[in-house]
Amino acid sequence: MIARGIMLGPDQPVILHLLDITLAAEALNVVKMELLDAAFSLLKEVHVTTDIIEACKDVNIAIMLGGFSRKEGMERKDMMSKNVPIYKEQASALEKHAASDCKVLVVANPANTNALILKEFSPSIPKKNITCLTRLDHNRALSQIAERIKVYVTDVKNVIIWGNHSSTQYPDANHATITTTNGERPVKELVTNDHWLKNEFINTVQQCGTAIIKAQKASSALFAASAACMRD
Repeated sequence: MIARGIMLGPDQPVILHLLDITLAAEALNVVKMELLDAAFSLLKEVHVTTDIIEACKDVNIAIMLGGFSRKEGMERKDMMSKNVPIYKEQASALEKHAASDCKVLVVANPANTNALILKEFSPSIPKKNITCLTRLDHNRALSQIAERIKVYVTDVKNVIIWGNHSSTQYPDANHATITTTNGERPVKELVTNDHWLKNEFINTVQQCGTAIIKAQKASSALFAASAACMRD
């Protein structure tokens, strides 16, 4: 998606630095081969490495996917002790070797906590440049409302996700609207079921990640990538 211009736009050439642990080095090289074989017009270079310093050298955008993976039965808080040293090391490498205006998107869970750790240990990177992937929760909320009312996702506006990227988050549709042929209408008016908005809707969005892990024994990938690459 990055190589096709979905994240940065159709006119922005990219150089990819791909980092993984030593045990995954061979698989990482396969990813490089596939990217090159696809002959993406915007993809100028692909560098693969197991060295965090080499990976962070002069990067303008860092997408932080690495971290201890969430398994079935685990909450995001269970991964904190394992991810703290990982993000300290990565933050230090970005601080010393990335571009001064580097923008960082933290995807690995617990995303908010990992972003906080990264911010604390890379003080020269502007705080506004470090974000985490709560857009994934936002998209889940949009999808639930669109499916309930039978409209397109693009017609749903002003949904808010409060709190951490975890089961404690609060999806808020109180100010959400639907674009109709007669203008904007409140979601609360069109749903006509306040109990659904206050219960099932909130629980579904909060527990969606857990449900996916239970079903496929692994974290979500496709719609996390989609959320990371949106430019709207």
